[in-house]
Amino acid sequence: MIAHKKEFTGGVVMMIGFWVVFAILLSPVFAGQNLLVYMDGMYNSISKNSSYFIPANQEKAKEFNGKYIDMALKAKDGQARDRWATVLRAAGMNVESGAEELQVSGDMGGMLVSALADADAMFVNDGGPVAARYGYDEKQALYDWWSILRDMERSLNKQEQFKEAKFLYQVRTKSVEPAYNYYGIIAQSIREKAILVILSLGGYVIYTLSYGFAILFMFEGWGLRLEH
Repeated sequence: MIAHKKEFTGGVVMMIGFWVVFAILLSPVFAGQNLLVYMDGMYNSISKNSSYFIPANQEKAKEFNGKYIDMALKAKDGQARDRWATVLRAAGMNVESGAEELQVSGDMGGMLVSALADADAMFVNDGGPVAARYGYDEKQALYDWWSILRDMERSLNKQEQFKEAKFLYQVRTKSVEPAYNYYGIIAQSIREKAILVILSLGGYVIYTLSYGFAILFMFEGWGLRLEH
């Protein structure tokens, strides 16, 4: 039995409207994409624009020019070990490949010049030179850099070379990782999309509230009320 037809009808209309909008959101009506995918791409582009720390790390890396490092690195398998050796040799490091480990030594600053140059190229979506340099997929090469720097960081911490380890962490997380994650995405300033950002955030709030009020009005229309 409907106790309050006006409230119940209003709630039903709002609920129908909610699902109609939901269907539109999932339809490819925004440049061949649904709105959720389109907005996700837009926010990724905006966040990429504020994640460019490579020049700062390139400047900081100069402090480590001439810093000699020596360590053993262990890749997950033989193929990864061969790729790591290729990447490190191209960066000017001395690499001796064993059955299970790579013995790596050389100038940390010089190595970082190569790592950051690769990250910079990938950040601006220019992966061709990176793939050509190593002879395999550019994203795999950058992931190998990420793995190499992670293992080097661990080794340097064990050697109590904490300053060097900390900077490798910074390069890995603030340069190599963003370049990998944002590869293929075109960076945009939030100013270019300010109106869309405001509308999307406001629309999200209104859309979410409409669902809650639809349920509230339907329940009140049925005569269900919270009582203390």
